[in-house]
Amino acid sequence: MVTTIQEKKESLVAKALDMTGLVEYQAGSVVSRAVIQKKTGTVTLFAFDEGQGLSEHTAPFDALVCLLDGQADIVISGKSHVLKQGEMIIMPAGEPHSIKAIGPFKMMLVMIRG
Repeated sequence: MVTTIQEKKESLVAKALDMTGLVEYQAGSVVSRAVIQKKTGTVTLFAFDEGQGLSEHTAPFDALVCLLDGQADIVISGKSHVLKQGEMIIMPAGEPHSIKAIGPFKMMLVMIRG
């Protein structure tokens, strides 16, 4: 797996934007783009190519995943959840979770530190 971070310098503030167009698919890769990065939390957009994913890990904060395009298998504490465009799930702090692309998919990840 190749992970690519897209860094664009144009401001996204106070603009109506299509979230799916802010991060692009790349063959065999997971692409991410930070939209908001503060000490109190982050909003990051991801584009996963088919079969790509994030291996099981934990996070110290709750994380909200919103699917913007495609389908993904999100496993939380051993239970599989297949999400499709327009659906969301909360991954609880401290619970092991992983993400795998069923097909190409895009998501928004929101983490609020508390």
